[in-house]
Amino acid sequence: MRAGHNGTGPGAITPDGCAVELYARLPVGPEPDVIVSAVPPGAHILELGCGVGRVTHPLLERGFTVTAVDESPEMLERVRGARTVRSPIEDLDLGETFDVVMLASFLVHAGDIAVRRALLRACRRHVAPGGCVLIQREGEDRHTNLPRERVDPSGLTVRIVSSEPVGDGVRSVRAEYEFPDATWTQTFLSRPLTKEEFEEALAGVGLMVDKYLTDDRTWVRAVPAP
Repeated sequence: MRAGHNGTGPGAITPDGCAVELYARLPVGPEPDVIVSAVPPGAHILELGCGVGRVTHPLLERGFTVTAVDESPEMLERVRGARTVRSPIEDLDLGETFDVVMLASFLVHAGDIAVRRALLRACRRHVAPGGCVLIQREGEDRHTNLPRERVDPSGLTVRIVSSEPVGDGVRSVRAEYEFPDATWTQTFLSRPLTKEEFEEALAGVGLMVDKYLTDDRTWVRAVPAP
């Protein structure tokens, strides 16, 4: 388990505290619609941190080609129909480029600045000329007004229980996911980024914001800087 990360509940738990069985149950959110609106039809997408394929599978159904990357073999076992690559994102170097590189799941908020930089460098390394990078950011209220919960029509209750500062701008976040028959928890480290800090991090690896795709600026399309 990575330092500062932990997870509990039935089934396999990945090094960052994610429960494989939980992610296999999570409903598909608005992510596929956001992605479809931002990229060319039929694009080849490199999905960094694909998990069990919760977003991968809807993208395949919509006609995209997906290369799905994750470090967890238990997660990748659940992915169907995509080329899969087992690797930490930071170390990935496929020697090829893609129309679209996607870094979702708030991974850009890695607590360790060196890890964040390596994640973004992997994005820049794999995006084709004329291509784009899609990044999911935390909402501005992610670490405030806690605890709070959301009940999904699927029967899932999601609680963000706490977000406590642990030094150097990093926070320890605890989340709970409760279904009628099972409960999982995850504790992980997150480094909140203002819009300016986020854009500065992109610039540091040769990327720049092309467009904020959602009104809350949680989804971003970035492109190689000229």
